[in-house]
Amino acid sequence: MTELLTNTATAARVSTADGPLRKAGADPAGGRAPGAKPAPPAPRAARRRLGPGRAIPFGRLIGPVLVIALWWFASAIGYLDPRILSGPGTVLSTASDLISSGRLQDNVLISLQRAGLGLFFGVTAGVLLAVAAGLSRTGEYLLDGPLQIKRAIPSLAMLPLLILWLGIGEQMKVTVIALGVAVNMYINTYASLTGIDSRYVELAEGLDLSRAQFIRKVVVPGSLPGFFVGLRLGVTASWLGLIVVEQINATSGIGYMMFQAQQYAQSDVIIVGLVAYGIFGFASDAAVRAVERKVLSWRRTLAG
Repeated sequence: MTELLTNTATAARVSTADGPLRKAGADPAGGRAPGAKPAPPAPRAARRRLGPGRAIPFGRLIGPVLVIALWWFASAIGYLDPRILSGPGTVLSTASDLISSGRLQDNVLISLQRAGLGLFFGVTAGVLLAVAAGLSRTGEYLLDGPLQIKRAIPSLAMLPLLILWLGIGEQMKVTVIALGVAVNMYINTYASLTGIDSRYVELAEGLDLSRAQFIRKVVVPGSLPGFFVGLRLGVTASWLGLIVVEQINATSGIGYMMFQAQQYAQSDVIIVGLVAYGIFGFASDAAVRAVERKVLSWRRTLAG
């Protein structure tokens, strides 16, 4: 009985193997049948690239350089009225004069101090609030509602109240910047915390991890992407808040310098201030991006 089954299975395999060989014009003995043409190779489908492509070093500078080139060209052909928008040459000359007199450096240092303090306090407060709301139901019920309401109220709309409470000194200016930063940090960090896959939490519970181990091995890696998104938005918010508060009864800073230039229709000085804001904003965002790539190097994303 066993021998019969074996012979039947062998015959079936040979019959099955012969079918494709005969269809392809091949000899059952292993060679090609006389007069049969070889089968053409199957065409290889072209691989379609769906990603954004390979990154170019310093590629993010291409856009700003093109804007400056267009500005320079429009000024050179006389398309721009210098009384409304000074040309790049005039702006460079004015910036050189301001640097020589020390006026630009003094104002820049004061602006950097305000933005840095507001960023520090805003990031610290936003992260602490996000952790308290993201890891505790009690914290979520107590904190998330008021912070969502605050998100709907622009920090600049609170200026009259903050001036009434804190006056017009440095404390008010730093507080306005910190409020804008804190909301961005809270929203993105909280969303990242609550978006952690519950299976990781169950795995941590199954491994009997302590609270500190759970935070270090699950919470921190899971929240870092949202933290860096919030940090980038927070850096931008710090510069936006700085521009506003430095034009409200300020006696120093880049915004104060621009406000004074407005009184005398000095568009070149105003543009120098705008360029300074733009340079610091671009550089700070690039720094955060560099740190993010280093810290999150384990991720494979379209950004590269």
